[in-house]
Amino acid sequence: MAANKDPMIPDGDVNPIDTDYQIGQDNIVVNVGPFGLDIHNRVFAISGLAVIAFVLLTLVFQSQVEPLFSSLRGWLTTNLDWFFISAANIFVIICLVLIFTPLGRVRLGGTEATPDYSYAGWFSMLFAAGMGIGLMFFGVSEPLSHFSSAFGGISVENGVRTDWAPLGAAGGDAELAARLGMAATIYHWALHPWAIYAVMALGLALFSFNKGLPLTIRSVFYPILGERVWGWPGHIIDILAVLATLFGLATSLGFGASQAASGLNYLFGIPLGNTTQIVLVIGITAIALVSVLAGLDAGVKRLSQINMVLAVLLLAFVIIVGPTLAIATGFFDNLLAYLTYLPELANPVGREDSNFASGWTAFYWAWWISWCPFVGMFIARVSRGRTVREFIISVLLVPSLACVLWMTVFGTTAIDQVVNAGYNAVAEAELPLQLFTMLDVLPLAQITSFIAIILVVVFFITSSDSGSLVIDVIAAGGKVDAPTPQRVFWCTFEGLVAIALILGGGLVALQAMAVSTGLPFTIVLLVAAFSMVKGLASEPRA
Repeated sequence: MAANKDPMIPDGDVNPIDTDYQIGQDNIVVNVGPFGLDIHNRVFAISGLAVIAFVLLTLVFQSQVEPLFSSLRGWLTTNLDWFFISAANIFVIICLVLIFTPLGRVRLGGTEATPDYSYAGWFSMLFAAGMGIGLMFFGVSEPLSHFSSAFGGISVENGVRTDWAPLGAAGGDAELAARLGMAATIYHWALHPWAIYAVMALGLALFSFNKGLPLTIRSVFYPILGERVWGWPGHIIDILAVLATLFGLATSLGFGASQAASGLNYLFGIPLGNTTQIVLVIGITAIALVSVLAGLDAGVKRLSQINMVLAVLLLAFVIIVGPTLAIATGFFDNLLAYLTYLPELANPVGREDSNFASGWTAFYWAWWISWCPFVGMFIARVSRGRTVREFIISVLLVPSLACVLWMTVFGTTAIDQVVNAGYNAVAEAELPLQLFTMLDVLPLAQITSFIAIILVVVFFITSSDSGSLVIDVIAAGGKVDAPTPQRVFWCTFEGLVAIALILGGGLVALQAMAVSTGLPFTIVLLVAAFSMVKGLASEPRA
């Protein structure tokens, strides 16, 4: 740990913002018996009531909301795909510029600050929080989906392209289809999502550790809004952050419950359906509550490290017993394919592959952006003492390469099973089941599938745990040591929102809400990026 006990007190030179605002000055402090509350009256009340109202209305009008969610997701991704793709490109460019400019020498926490966590602990926490459940759910299913659609070629009806293949497809060419499928998958899991997280995290860390402002989203906007950031403009920013985080997390929890249920059905014959998924959400949310009560170091950190060990073991197992040579060469081939196709994949206008650009990419970018208040604040909290250059390189490049490796191992294995072994069952299985179907023809299938279920569950717990800690900080006006009952409230409601969305339309409903809350927060994040660069320019450099 760093020598400085209070992370809000800088070590060395900084350029703090002079404001009369005190953290928690607008909070309401209430004691009910042994329980206490310390909440920002407007942010907590409005976001909390909005979430409660959403859960109740979705549960009451289940049959009516399903088509509403479906049409909402379709309209947003089809009409605004160019906006999401352009925004993500901007975040990547900002990160790359920061690496290569003198602004990269600014140190978070002051010129003499030292890191709070080792590289091993730091990487495991940011990676587990960042995209754990997604890697488990999409590690096999996404490369296989893009491969299959690309291999199937282009289909046109009434002059409109109806296939879901990326770019120009690869009709009948298995090698090209695999290359294009892996490039498209890596595009969704490498630089762009981590740039989204890095921009948010860097802004939060800078304005909290260097500028002396509360660790909350509104603080990043001080260079633009000035003292007005403590009024309604700031309230709206923080409310949007709470809602985006909650629905982004609920989407991931829904994916996790769907996959865990499929795995339990495959291994033990437990019936599939909403009931199993809801029981899983309730059970895992209860475990997450225990982790929340244990706190950041005892809860999230320990679970993240356990999960990283299990993930590495599963990864190593598949490399050894799978198509080892294809995986080894595929890592570099896939990385090259990604870089080759990147300009076309990141092009926001004039796309012929409209289904892929809107149905896959636009949804992904909105989903990552809805996660960025949560992941950004979590990364900020554990990144004090790093220089901006070290921070960007670590947060952007290291996890991106890890994602390339993960997708290569699981995607290449599944595609090899289809192309070279004729094992079509893996391609024909439902998305949540494809990981288990792929493992089924490898040795020790029962054991590895059980480990995969544990991974999904623990990723689920760390995401819920980390998310509730972060939402509570925002809703407590930036206080990082707010009373425990508040974290229990948010952790519980993450589970309730996931249940409401499962009942109100399943994965389509989950995706619709992630995109809906991601849209306004994309605008917030674009403005925050400008403000963050402006704040960095005024900081002393080591």
